[in-house]
Amino acid sequence: MFGDLHVHSGYSIDAFIFSLPFFGGEGAHPPADACDFARHCAAVDFFALTDHAEGLTPDRWREIKETIRRCNALAGDASNPDLVAFVGWEWTQVGRTPETHYGHKNVIFPGVAEDEVPARPITALAEAVFARAPPWWLLRGLQLSRVVGLGAYADFFHLLEQLTAVPNCERGVDTRALPRDCRENASTPAELFEKLGQWGFDALVIPHGLSWGLHAPRDARLETQLTREQHDPDRQRLIEIYSGHGNAEQYRRWDEGSAGGAQGVRCPAPTPDYLPCCWRAGEIMRQRCADLAPAECDRRIEEAKRLALEADVAPHLVFPDTRAEDWLDCDQCRDCFKPTFSPRPRATAQYSLAISNVAAGGPGGDPLRFRWGFVASSDDHSARPGTGYKQVRRQYMTDAHGPRTGVHDWLLRRGVAGTAEDPQRPQPVQRDPQSFGALLDVERVASFMYPGGLVAVHASGRNRAAIWDALKRREVYGTSGPRILLWFDLLGAGSGRAPMGSEVTLGGTPRFEVRAVGARVQQPGCTTDAAGGLPPPELARLCRGECYNPSDRRHGIIAIEVVRVRPQASADEAVDALIEDPWRRFACDGSPAGCVIEFEDAEYAASGRDTVYYVRALQEATPAINAANLRTAFDAQGAAVSVAPCHGGYRTPDTEDCLAPIEERAWSSPIYVNQPRPRP
Repeated sequence: MFGDLHVHSGYSIDAFIFSLPFFGGEGAHPPADACDFARHCAAVDFFALTDHAEGLTPDRWREIKETIRRCNALAGDASNPDLVAFVGWEWTQVGRTPETHYGHKNVIFPGVAEDEVPARPITALAEAVFARAPPWWLLRGLQLSRVVGLGAYADFFHLLEQLTAVPNCERGVDTRALPRDCRENASTPAELFEKLGQWGFDALVIPHGLSWGLHAPRDARLETQLTREQHDPDRQRLIEIYSGHGNAEQYRRWDEGSAGGAQGVRCPAPTPDYLPCCWRAGEIMRQRCADLAPAECDRRIEEAKRLALEADVAPHLVFPDTRAEDWLDCDQCRDCFKPTFSPRPRATAQYSLAISNVAAGGPGGDPLRFRWGFVASSDDHSARPGTGYKQVRRQYMTDAHGPRTGVHDWLLRRGVAGTAEDPQRPQPVQRDPQSFGALLDVERVASFMYPGGLVAVHASGRNRAAIWDALKRREVYGTSGPRILLWFDLLGAGSGRAPMGSEVTLGGTPRFEVRAVGARVQQPGCTTDAAGGLPPPELARLCRGECYNPSDRRHGIIAIEVVRVRPQASADEAVDALIEDPWRRFACDGSPAGCVIEFEDAEYAASGRDTVYYVRALQEATPAINAANLRTAFDAQGAAVSVAPCHGGYRTPDTEDCLAPIEERAWSSPIYVNQPRPRP
C-alpha cells in the first residue's frame, strides 16, 4: 500500500502565496483537489492533508474536516476502499538558535469524525505574531485591489484579516476546556505532546525537514529533542527522511564553522566535498577589493566571513546584490542523493539513530534513543498527493517557485535581500527566520525541489484500521517516488521473522533477508480508469495529461546497501565512527524479477553494543528532475568554478525539467537489535 502523509492545500499560508500570479501561480488549490488528485492522478492508496496550523481559521479547520469526510464517503466499501484519507495539521516551529530549534512535525489522527479529532489545530507561533500584522482597516482597504483586477491579492489580504481576528487561547488551561474558536499555540514539542494528551486521541507526530538549512540554524542538532519532555516515543514513531524538499537521511562529517561562543569566530577552509558559505563570502569580497589597500582587503575578507556566519540561514544577504550563481554550491552536499538545501548534518536521520541520552535512561538501564520507522512523502503545497509517479512538468509537480518576470524579480530581490549600501563592504544581516521575507526567499532552493516521495506500508488490508496499524508498528518504508517493493526481515527471531520496524533482543549473530523489486515502468498519459473518473476539463486541470500509468515491465534493482549504526554507549562518544554508510553493498543483476540477498553481522555478539540496521534498494538509473541540483562545474583541482541553477522563476523556462540520471531508491525502516542485559 502506497501513500502520502504530508500534503498542503491552498489553506496553508505559504501555499496561498505561491499560488499568486507574482509566482506564476494558477490560483489556490482547495482541499478537495487533494482528494481528486490522489484518486485519479496519482492513484495512491491513502493520504493525509496536513495544512500549516497557523493558517487555519476555525472555519477553514471545519471545512478541511468535512472535505476529508466527503473524500472517504466516495471511497466505496469501508472495508476495501479505493482511497483512505486522514486528517491532521503541520506544527511548524523555527528557532533562532540550535538550542531553541525543534523543526516541523505533522500531527495525524486515525479517525475523522468530529469526536475523533481535536476541535482546533495547534500552532507553534508566538502569541504576538499576528499582533504585528497591519490593522484590520488597512487590510480591509487593501482588499479594494479586487476592483482593478487583482482579486487573488485581495483574497490574500482577506485571509490575513480573518487570521488576525482569531483570538489566542488562554495559556495554562486544559485544551478541552478552551473555546472552540480560539488559536491554540504550543511553543515546544513538550507543550504539543501535553495538549495532545489532554485530547486523549491516538495520534502520530511525524518530524520532517529537520535538516533543511533554509530554516534550521547552523549547528542544529537533535540532542535538544532527545529528552523525556521533548520526545514522546508513543506518538513519534515515524520520521520523514525524504520529501519533495529533499533527502534528510545522510550524515556528513562537515565542519560548519562557528559564529562565536566558546569557539569564537571560525570559518573552515573548503574541502573536496564541502564549500562553506562563509569562505565563499570571503572570496566574493576578494573579487570586490578593486583599488583597496591589501591590508584593508584582507580585513574586509575576514569581516565577510564573520558576517556570513552570523547571518546563519541567510549568508547570501551579506552581499544583497549577489545572485545564486555567485555563491557556487556553498553549504551543499555534493555526494548526497537528492539532498535538502544546505543540510544540517546533526539533524539527519542517521545522526538521530546514533545519539543516546544515557542520563534519561529508563528503569532497565536502557538509554533514551529515537526508535522510529522511516517514511517519505511529498510535502506538496498544491494539494497534489503522490507527485513522484513521473518525472515530468517540473513547475507543476514540484514546489519550485520564482518570480515570473524581470519586474517581479526586481521587486522580490528588493523585498527579500534589500540593497547594498556599499558593494565593496559586506553588511550585517538581521533577518528573522520566521519573517515574511524569509518565506519569499525561494530562488536559492529551486534546484533542490523534487517530485515527492511515498510512504509504503505492509498492511493486512486496504482499510483505515489496517493502514494505521502498520504505521504504528513501523512496518513501513519510504521511496523517492517510484513504487519499489521492499521487504527487510531479521531471520530466526521469535516466531521466525521480525520485519522492518521491529525491536528485538538477541545474543547471537543476527541474520537478515532483503527482497526488493523495481517499480513498474510508466507509460505516457492516463489510464482508462483515470480518464473515466473525472470530467475531461477537470482531469486536464488536475493531472495535466499525466497520471500514474504503469506498464507490465519493471525497472531493475541494481544494488542493496546496508547501513549499520551503533548508538552511543556514553554521552561523550563521538558519532562519526558509529555510522557506517554503507556498511555492506550487494550488487544485483538488474533483473525485472527483483533481487534477494541474505547477510549476517558476525561482529554483533562480541561487540556488546546495541545495533541498528536498515537497507536501501537502488533502482537502475533513470532521468529525474533536479537530480544534478546546481549542475556544478569543477576545475582540475576539484574546486567549484560555476553553477547553472534550475531556477523556479522566469530565468529557467517552464519547459525545462532539469533532468539528470539518478538511481531512485527505497529506504526500509530500521530493525533495532539490542544486546541482552539484566533487567529489573
